[in-house]
Amino acid sequence: MTAYLNRETEYGWYLCLAGNRIVGGLGLIENDFHDRKDLSPNVCAVYTEEECRGQGIAGQLLNLAVEDMRAKGISPLYLVTDHIGFYERYGWEFLCMAHEDDSGNETRVYIHR
Repeated sequence: MTAYLNRETEYGWYLCLAGNRIVGGLGLIENDFHDRKDLSPNVCAVYTEEECRGQGIAGQLLNLAVEDMRAKGISPLYLVTDHIGFYERYGWEFLCMAHEDDSGNETRVYIHR
């Protein structure tokens, strides 16, 4: 976050606020702890508070990040997840499997072109 605030990177954080409370967010980082270092940048930490789910917050944040990065000339974006069916609703496509850095377990990698 500090690098983004200091304008040292284009990758940043996107938040949804309800008043002064954060109810959703996601980040953009170089690599989300997987062995496919060539697939960059990665959307990470997609989260919506439980009581706010089902309102399209995560989808709006995903779309905002994609459009913001595209405006900066950064495309495609990648993300790793074990969720099937959610990200596809927002234009993400399954790309390949990767291995997590810490456990070596396989995880799904998605791309947004």
